[in-house]
Order: sequence, then structure tokens, then C-alpha cells
Amino acid sequence: MTQDEKLQLIHGYFPPFAERTPGAPVADMIPSAGHIPGVPRLGIPNLRESDASLGVANQVEQRKGDTATALPSSLTTAASFDPEIAYAGGAMIGSEARAKTFNILLAGGVNLTRDPWNGRNFEYLGEDPLLAGIMAGEHIRGVQSNHIVSTVKHFAFNSQETGRMIMDARLDEAALRESDLLAFQIAIERGNPGSVMCAYNKVNGDWACENDFLLNQVLKRDWAYDGWVMSDWGAVHSTEKAALAGLDQASGQELDRALYFEAPFREALAAGRIPEARLDDMVRRVLVGLIETGVLDAPVVTTEQPIDYAKNAEVAQRAAEAGIVLLRNEGGVLPLAKTAKRIVLIGGHADVGVLSGGGSSQVRSVGGAPVEIPLTSGAAASFARVTWHASSPLNAIRAVAPDATVTYVDGKDPAAAAAAARAADIAVVFATQWTTEAQDVETLSLPDGQDALIEAVAAANGKTVVVLETGGPVLTPWLSKTPAVIQAWYPGQRGGEAIARILFGEVNPSGRLPITFPASADQPPRPTVPGIDALKSAEAAAAANPGAPQAGELQGFHVDYPEGSDVGYRWYEREGKKPLFPFGYGLSYTRFAYSNLTVSNADGLSVSLDVTNTGDRAGAEVPQLYVAGGDRPKRLAAFARVTLAPGETRRVVLTAEPRILADYDTALPGWRIASETYRITVARDAADAGLSANATLSGTTIKP
Repeated sequence: MTQDEKLQLIHGYFPPFAERTPGAPVADMIPSAGHIPGVPRLGIPNLRESDASLGVANQVEQRKGDTATALPSSLTTAASFDPEIAYAGGAMIGSEARAKTFNILLAGGVNLTRDPWNGRNFEYLGEDPLLAGIMAGEHIRGVQSNHIVSTVKHFAFNSQETGRMIMDARLDEAALRESDLLAFQIAIERGNPGSVMCAYNKVNGDWACENDFLLNQVLKRDWAYDGWVMSDWGAVHSTEKAALAGLDQASGQELDRALYFEAPFREALAAGRIPEARLDDMVRRVLVGLIETGVLDAPVVTTEQPIDYAKNAEVAQRAAEAGIVLLRNEGGVLPLAKTAKRIVLIGGHADVGVLSGGGSSQVRSVGGAPVEIPLTSGAAASFARVTWHASSPLNAIRAVAPDATVTYVDGKDPAAAAAAARAADIAVVFATQWTTEAQDVETLSLPDGQDALIEAVAAANGKTVVVLETGGPVLTPWLSKTPAVIQAWYPGQRGGEAIARILFGEVNPSGRLPITFPASADQPPRPTVPGIDALKSAEAAAAANPGAPQAGELQGFHVDYPEGSDVGYRWYEREGKKPLFPFGYGLSYTRFAYSNLTVSNADGLSVSLDVTNTGDRAGAEVPQLYVAGGDRPKRLAAFARVTLAPGETRRVVLTAEPRILADYDTALPGWRIASETYRITVARDAADAGLSANATLSGTTIKP
């Protein structure tokens, strides 16, 4: 390759702004997230990038009329505890991307949920590193089965949206290795993504995209990762420091303060401040990522191909049905009987669709957006709208229960909603909480007076069911008054159908919470959003005085994480706090029993047990293996999803992930499994007593 050819592979354009850059190949671009010119004489195609966490994104309809299949939120997929669901979703998205001429997808979000108010939680896979890592790895594998690249993102420790471009996340190395980095490590091992995307924030004082510890020491040295590191869009802050610290490609360069990897890179290269060997390594890594994923051997077509959207919608529906969680079912209110005569649905635009999360993951789904509300302010206003997918719960319930009279009221007037509920046999309230990239929610309470609405409806009808469409946990002050509650998350473009089938028992709910639901806002490590008050003050000052600094120009702030590696359920156990609903929790329309636990430490640690469906319906159970040593909280070390017919028993073997048993020892460096007795629990959730035993392990070490 010539030097010019090498240099053009280390930076990418942002098509909406590319005309600002002299010499940009605008004519070759399609409206999308990114474009890197190829080298035709060497068989290297143009690299076309799309956001794709939940489907091939088209946030504000850059490509007029272009729709795609929208998966439910990643939290929904995580709640399935089913790697096959994650793989199928990735494979579906990858196939549609390829048909739309994309060959790089900005997918594979695996940042751990440390705070329930994080606006981007819905894009990620929960609070546990094992679950998140496995599910992300399978999703990535599915995407790349189409011979295109998936990223894994956002590396690393991108734990909040407020001040995400100026905040410094601080945590000691051992705790970071045992939590957030372990999730990435497992995802990379399972999925082998062609690229890793570094994050906006700082980690322990250095920007993630010029962080030698993260990129050179952990990713490339310890994990022997041989693909390339691309920046997030607008996350580059330097030329030499970034390149020498391990950044291989500046993405969407027009969103950075300067075109760091264009003329400044060329000048630093000529002056010897960046060695030619480093440029060669950057390009080699890009090519390795393209070759290993099959992009060069099976280049995508240049014209769009037909897509079987009906088949793909079934993938989205299966994911929603597997991930919807039954939180409460007092008195067996659910499943609803199809003989019910009068059913009223209340609120949440349930007459026309289901809510989706906002930001770069937004999919313009097949069927359109029956409700779409532009934002007038806030960090997400330029690229997010409050959007519903056209999957009407009202229509779906009418189809499942054709003999019932099913009506809808919008819920804006609690008194009118209560009157409608009083006249019905069943009342179903659809409660919504919209969350988005670039903004965190300031309260865990449902917005717009929905708590009062639910209270009024529940007082009027003793058979009130609440369906939550939220980006994560919310507070439920009305819980004891509502006999049935379903967590539907953002259920995707076939969410209405999935909800209807769950409500009426055509599908037995089997989802399990991948994230702890706090009983009150002061239970998590941070009850409020760090930095939000300062940012709001700066925004107000900027509005009043054009000369005031904008939020993105504020002096940065740091956030400490006293929970360390004890994220989520581990924090609750360590601090002796009882959550509203624990990690791993979820009810079923049938019952399961565990028995005959045996433990083996002959080759690592594994357990086996009998799981029996003792009820009268087929259903899926998720036995979870938790392990604790010394004074440490329990950690999820293995899980399985088992589907059983009524009366069926199956022997299930759970093999512990060794690094979950270990602590990270920076002096080794590496993982150290202590020689001690470990407490073993196989349970339905993190707070369940389950079956327990002890196992004594001999000490051993594992490389980083």
C-alpha cells in the first residue's frame, strides 16, 4: 500500500457533515453514521457504517423511507438469559445491514449498568459481567455471521450520559478488571468483533480513546486483541497521544474539534513523532478485522437487496416474548381468560404502538411511527425523537380475544380512566418512561402523573394489570394495590403482539431481570446523577448569555464508584439492602422445583441438579449458579435456560466461569482463585435461598 492509501484508512467521515471537509468523497456516501473510502485496486471496499444496537438505525430518517426490523431493547434480550436469542437478533440485524449495503455495524453494547437512571441502560445488557459478556458476544457472533464487522462498545466504563464527554470515571484496576472490563473480555472472546469502539469519557484521568492502559495494555497486550480500535463519534482529543496510546481509526472525524488523523497525523508522521511502524500497525489491524469477519472475501453489494421483513419480525417477537418479565401475579390474575367480556386498556398510546428508546440506536421500524414527538431542548434534541413502533397492543389483544369488548382510553384524566376501569372486567394500564442516549433520567418515578393514574385505576378495579414499557427500573409506590405487573421494557416492533400473548397465556412468561429494581431511589450507590446540576446551570447560563461556556466546554468532573466491582445485586448484598425485585427475578405461569444438587471440583467448579416443572403448563426456567468466597458477595458464575413440559425433570449441569471465582491480583498480574471454601447456591434469583452447598477449591492463577 502507498502511504496515502494507508492514511485514508485511519479516519472516517460523518456523511451528514462530510461536505465541510475538502476532498471528502461525498458522491460515494449514503446518509449514515460513517464512511471510509476503500482501496479498489487492492480489493478493499468502501466501509459503510451504521448504528445498529437494535436494528439498522435511521434515527431522524436521514434515508427517507428506509425502514428496518426493530428488536426489543437489549435489556429485553438480556432478560431472556438465552444466548440463542442474542445470536438470532444479531444475525437478523446483520442480514438486513448487508442487504442495505452496510459492512460495519456499530453494535455490541456491553457497558454494565451501575446506575438505574442511566439514559442508555436500555441499549446494554444489565449489571452482571458474565451475563452481559455472554449475551454481547453471541449478538456480535450473529452480526458477523453475515460477513460484516460488528464493534463492541463503548470501551470502557461509559457509565452515565450526563457529561459523558467531560466526565472522568475513576476505579482501581482490580475492581475494573473484575467488573466492566470482564464483561468486555468475555464478549470479545465469544464474539471476536472486528473492531472495538472506545468511549467518550475519561477513565482514571485519560480519555478512553487515548488511554494507554485500556487500549495498549489491557486490550492489545493482555487480551491479544488483533482487530482495530475505532473512536466513538467526537471522542478524539489528540493526534500523537491517541495514536501512540492505541487508537487505530478516528471515526466521524467532522464531530471532533479537529481532523486529528488527517493533516496533523501526516505532519507528525513526517516529523517522526509517530513512527511509520505505528501507522502500519493501525492499517494492519483494520485489515485483520475486515479479513477475519469475511468483508474482503464476501464484499457487500452496492445496490440494496430484498429483505424478508415478515420473517425478521418473528425474530423480534420471539426476543420480546422471551424477555418480558412477570413481576407480580397475586391471585392468579394472569393469564387473562379469553372469555373475559370487557377489557379496557389505559394509557401509553397502547391503541397504536409500543414505546422505543431514543438516540443513535433508534430504528425506523417497518410499519412506521404512529407517534413521534420531536425534542425542543436537551443534549439529545438533534438526533432523537420520542418514538413509538407501530405494534398496537389494542389490536393484538382484540386478535387474541376476539369475543371480548376491548376499548382504550388515553389515561390523561385519571377520573375518566377510573370510570372506564370500573365498568370493565379487566383494566390494563400501560405505563411508559422514555429514556435516551445523551440524557439521564432525573427521577426513577414514572413521569406525567402515571403513578396517580395507576392508583386511581387500581382503586376502581381489583383486577388491574400494569404493563411497564421503560428503559430500566422504576419506582412502584402502587405495587401492593395492583395484583399483576409485567415488565415489557421497550419490546420492539412486534411488542404489542408479544404483550398480548403473554397476557393471555399463549406464551408462558420466562424473562428474568438482568438488573436490580431498587425499592427506593436512595438504595443504589448514587441516588442522583453526578454533574447534572452543574450542567443544567451552565445550560441556563448559556441560554441567557451567548458568551457563556456551553456544556461541552465545561471543566470536567470526576465520578468515584465506591461499589468497586460489587455492581448491582452484589452491592445490595454487601450493604444489606433489600431491593424491590432482585437480579435474576421473574415469575411464571407454572412452577419449578430444584433437587439433588451435587458439586464437583475435579476440574474447576461445576454443579448438577434436577429441575422439574411441577405445574400444568410448559415453561422455561433459568437456574442460576452463585458463588461466594470469604467475605465477598455472591457472584453469578453460570446460568442455563431450560424449557420443560409439565411434569418433566431434566438434569442440568452448570460450570462456573473461573474468573468469576477469582479476584484480580495486580501484583501477579492476573486472576487468583484462593484456596478456600466457597459457598455455592443454585437459585432462581440473587436473593433466593435455593439449594446450597460448600466446595473447597485449591488455589490457582489465570493469566490476565
